[in-house]
Amino acid sequence: MAAVLALSALGIAACGGGDDDDSSSGGTVTMELWQNSTTGPGKAFWEKTVADYQNAHPNVKIKLSSIQNEDLDGKLQTALNSGSAPDIFLQRGGGKMAAMVEADQLKDITDSISAESKQAVGEAALKTGQVDGKAYAVPVSILPGGFWYSQDLFKKAGVSTPPATLDDLNAAVTKLKAAGTPIALGAKDAWPAAHWFYFFALRACSQATLDATAKSKTFDDPCWTKAGEQLKAFADTKPFNEGFLTTSAQQGAGSSAGLLANHKASMELMGSWDPGVIASLTKDTKPLPDLGFFPFPAVPGGQGDPAAVMGGADGYSCAKDAPKECTDFLNYILTKDVQVGFYKGFNSLPVNKEAQAAVTEPYLKAVLDAYNKAPYVSQWLDTLYGQNVGNALNVGVVNLLAGKGDVAGIIQAVNDAAKKG
Repeated sequence: MAAVLALSALGIAACGGGDDDDSSSGGTVTMELWQNSTTGPGKAFWEKTVADYQNAHPNVKIKLSSIQNEDLDGKLQTALNSGSAPDIFLQRGGGKMAAMVEADQLKDITDSISAESKQAVGEAALKTGQVDGKAYAVPVSILPGGFWYSQDLFKKAGVSTPPATLDDLNAAVTKLKAAGTPIALGAKDAWPAAHWFYFFALRACSQATLDATAKSKTFDDPCWTKAGEQLKAFADTKPFNEGFLTTSAQQGAGSSAGLLANHKASMELMGSWDPGVIASLTKDTKPLPDLGFFPFPAVPGGQGDPAAVMGGADGYSCAKDAPKECTDFLNYILTKDVQVGFYKGFNSLPVNKEAQAAVTEPYLKAVLDAYNKAPYVSQWLDTLYGQNVGNALNVGVVNLLAGKGDVAGIIQAVNDAAKKG
């Protein structure tokens, strides 16, 4: 459960992670917050949340910076390494967060999470922000991945039920090809293409193997090769949009999300932030009326549970020297009203259990159902295994899909990246 929750931790200090004295001037505490929603209701949510908090806390000023998702990780790592990190920033979790903890770049917020927050969110969810039993972030949303699809296009092509097995998916792709593009893929950004390998690995590899690899960073189990071979066989059926290697994931009507938003493609494999992105790219910038969701299908011969789920662990972390006001803001963004606002702004499941009662969309209820039924949940593999391995994995999968590499090349690349630390 822990692995699918989006984390959010905020550091309240001047940009650059100054101490409490450096962040205050005449009784005013200043902070900078980096988040990855640059347009639409998502950005508006953060603007309102910051404004409301400042109105209730006149001594606190927060500078909000909206950074394109694909640019955020690189800019953040540079800022962290140079000692100029923002006080509050989006946290991917997993191995990436563990590396920041090891580098002593995050604030320990273990004793600052309120009893009310613990009650509202639950212990399992809060564990997503922990390393070695200490908390460095708080969750804000449940983000399992799967297929987002147009119910109208499925019906038009004669696909009456969402695919439950790989054979079902292949059959659906064949029918959908007759009417247009079956699957949208934004491989230009690398990570969306790698999602396909991740999910095949989730089915091919056991939970024990996934966990063991997170520690060993050695991809020698045969299941990793099997996952790559299954992906290659599926990709050879040409299910993706023309020009998928140069298509972005989320930027504009020509992105993979935009193709689905405008019925130019029938489905997309993506995390559960996708409905909000899709809504921002429809012609009327409203949620896609016929949007549906189904989990990644069962794949024969694998060691993984066919009901297992994979998802993100995005969140927000406090910079190491953020002032004490930081965790007050963190507790604030976990409250019911703010979480309902998050759900409405991002069209994504809130982590606050009371706020989940506000969810009405059938596709989000389908996500929650799959999540609750999952025997276990894995983080995205590029997050789970850290930035070096993650980057090598993402590039290796793109090379495979582009015909410039093979499965053995993926395995070799990630093993080599792991040796570099």
